Amino acid sequence: MQMAVTETYQGNRNLKRSNVAITWDKDQVQEYLRCARNPVYFIEKYIKIVNVDLGLISFGLYDFQKEVVETTVAERFVICKMPRQVGKTTTVAALILWYVLFNENYATAILANKEAQAIEILSRIQVMYENLPRWLQQGIVEWNKKKVELENGSKILAASTSSSAIRGTSQNLVYLDEFAFVPNNVQEQFFASVYPTISSGTTTKVLITSTPNGLNQFYRIWANSEKGQNSYKRISVHWSQVPGRDEKWKEETIRNTSAEQFRTEFECEFVGSTDTLISAAKLSSLVYQDAIKETEHFKLYYKPEVGRNYVIVVDTARGGGGDYSAFQIIDVTEIPYKQVGRYMNNSLPVMLYPSIILESAKFFNNALILVETNDIGGQVADMLAYELEYEGVLKTVSNSNNVLELSSGFGQGAKLGIRTTKSTKRIGCMNLKNLVESDKLIINDFETIDELMRFSYSGSSYEAEEGHDDLTMGLVLFSWLSTQPFFRETTNNNVRKNLYEENKKRMEEDMIPFGIIHTNQEEVFEPRIVDLGNMSFDKWMSS
Repeated sequence: MQMAVTETYQGNRNLKRSNVAITWDKDQVQEYLRCARNPVYFIEKYIKIVNVDLGLISFGLYDFQKEVVETTVAERFVICKMPRQVGKTTTVAALILWYVLFNENYATAILANKEAQAIEILSRIQVMYENLPRWLQQGIVEWNKKKVELENGSKILAASTSSSAIRGTSQNLVYLDEFAFVPNNVQEQFFASVYPTISSGTTTKVLITSTPNGLNQFYRIWANSEKGQNSYKRISVHWSQVPGRDEKWKEETIRNTSAEQFRTEFECEFVGSTDTLISAAKLSSLVYQDAIKETEHFKLYYKPEVGRNYVIVVDTARGGGGDYSAFQIIDVTEIPYKQVGRYMNNSLPVMLYPSIILESAKFFNNALILVETNDIGGQVADMLAYELEYEGVLKTVSNSNNVLELSSGFGQGAKLGIRTTKSTKRIGCMNLKNLVESDKLIINDFETIDELMRFSYSGSSYEAEEGHDDLTMGLVLFSWLSTQPFFRETTNNNVRKNLYEENKKRMEEDMIPFGIIHTNQEEVFEPRIVDLGNMSFDKWMSS
């Protein structure tokens, strides 16, 4: 039955304005109650969607789409890892419509990477609504491209995902569409500022759907759910669960795109670019740890232990809010080498940086320090060695082929730190690849793994596809360092004992062992082991 114009909302004959009385028969009352109790039934019987080939059709749910609906109704926090083009957004749109129709004063926010995408999702809900039977509709109070409000007090808001999108509002359901494609900093800001408001209620819900896009907040929520460290229920969908997608379809899709793209967009692997330094298979298997202690800029994964050897590799930025001053702390006592801590700060004045490095080195058993001296890094190396008088700052020297080598510190032409050249970066990158892929370097830090996901070949070298690679470059320089015979021999670990014995004679003939201090008499210098009882760990962490 068609509505009279006076009963419509702003002349739209598919919409009923508020305060229009409707007479229900007994069957409609029973049907309404059934729909209110069962969202799957409601969606499959009454929701119409636009098919690109067939036009307006009924929405028949696949099994995995039913799982999304039923899990969201049953749980407060749900995260869905789903391939492209499986109807995830349409499924959620139908579910949101069910929520606002059959609940009073139910507020829902649709947040997407771009506001235009959120508006498009709301427009799908509006099409579904306009094609409902009149007796199932609520009267319209507000209806525009960014907001819908019904006479039962329920609302739907469409906006971009940001820290201010829903600040100050009360939402019963927050839907984050393709959350992995929201910029990393926005993801973090959103959860830092908005999540406390969401979680303050006892029935509020968060629903996240996305195709993976490297390591970011979406990955972190997923991984923490796998480890039982949050309350999110996971739903993982494989491309083969969509009817009509078989091996023939897979082969055709790969021919039209690429194998790596297929793995990301349809196999839903958390892999990086096709040209990452570390293989996609290895990147997808890396697992980060939670820090045992952390401040705004520093994360610690293992406390220093007496008798163990550590190396700190330092990268320096100007402190203007761009690149980060960063250093990696590596336990080199034995293989596999192990990342035990890392520091990164993009606002630190360069004059303060050496003091932080020095305290870290002292705390980690007088660790050796390798400073990258390109740009202003040379100032940091000089301050550490000459002003702060730290003896563990490593030096490099150019050999007869003009290739940088680690120096004992006493050869002619030896200079503090290391300049990153094409040669040192190439050697470092290739050895980093070998170390990580053969499990000889254990990386524990989330941000470091995230950078590796985006550390790809570009032109003639490896660099960050987007964002920064300051933590990664610390590992590159460490990997270069680990190839140096002088470094391998001075670490004196059991794994390299045989190599040390084989090279002992050559080492004695060709170079002065590390730690020999030339005074009137030769004296062997042995690094002092820091007594952990002499320094407050919390004090050091907050310094």
